[in-house]
Amino acid sequence: MIPITRQAREVGHCESGKIPDDLNSYSEPVVLRGLVNHWELVKKSLHSDITAAEYLKAFYNGRPTLTYFGEPGLNGRYGYNNNATQLNFKKEKAQIDEVIDLIIAHLDDSAPPSVYIASNIIDSNFPGLRQKNDLDMSFAKLAPNSEAPIPSIWIGNKSIARCHYDASDNIACAVKGRRRFIMFPPEQIENLYPGPLSPTPGGQVISMVNFHNPDYQKHPKFKQAVEKGIAAELEPGDAIFIPSMWWHQVEGLDKFNILVNYWWSNAERFMGSAMNVLFHAILSLRDKPAHEKAAWKHVFDYYIFNDEFLPTQHLPPESQGLLSPLDELKSRQLRAMLVNKLNR
Repeated sequence: MIPITRQAREVGHCESGKIPDDLNSYSEPVVLRGLVNHWELVKKSLHSDITAAEYLKAFYNGRPTLTYFGEPGLNGRYGYNNNATQLNFKKEKAQIDEVIDLIIAHLDDSAPPSVYIASNIIDSNFPGLRQKNDLDMSFAKLAPNSEAPIPSIWIGNKSIARCHYDASDNIACAVKGRRRFIMFPPEQIENLYPGPLSPTPGGQVISMVNFHNPDYQKHPKFKQAVEKGIAAELEPGDAIFIPSMWWHQVEGLDKFNILVNYWWSNAERFMGSAMNVLFHAILSLRDKPAHEKAAWKHVFDYYIFNDEFLPTQHLPPESQGLLSPLDELKSRQLRAMLVNKLNR
């Protein structure tokens, strides 16, 4: 394991179920010890693997879901083949109760097949589970038109969700099994050697560095990332807050692991994904001559990354158009304009 000595800040032994009101002000990951100790699934998980499995299966409604399957010996290291052109595991629809039974059946194997259900929306497959296994997310003080946090469940045996970033803030709750988090601030992207934009194991680009055995000849700048890294290990009942865009690797350390997470954003729901901007920039900007790209960098700084009022402070309100704050109507107009331009 890489020698990251800095541990994430902790809010020690939170009042169970009580998220600190100021959590949105934290700019780095924060561990919330004991946040979900009161959950019934945590209590069942601490009792035994079988008890946890049977409790979870009791809520299952029979709908199949996408599941990762890896050969024995993969050890949950979901990623790529040697030349990063294909994934090193299969994705197939499966029955969740059968997946749980498969995990239980191989608990004593030295090299079990790798099995993983990632980011499964709880209400889609486990109606009623949240009644005794949920968090009050009102602390987030979301804007009226923001998407409400939707809890998802992650189920598997030993697993490594390779280092990636998410565009939303995140609270991840260790329900069964220990979880290790290895995290880096957004500015470390270059030192983490991101992989292909497609295919990806879970929808997000991942670091190509093997954190358990880094190849510093192949990835020399990773040493700089290590200096900025933060680590945390969670026991069942603990949670961690990860701000949006922070890179994080998530490792399920035990033979049967369950995690529940909540993603949310204070952005208006009519806003599109920023990944669309990246793809459009690859199409329209990346291969321009260097002097043009340098000029466009100033344009983006002016219109996007500087003070949001700078481009309009010298203009009368009636002339600001799309430079004024977006609303539902302006977003639709802008979307229609872009579609029309892209289709030419």
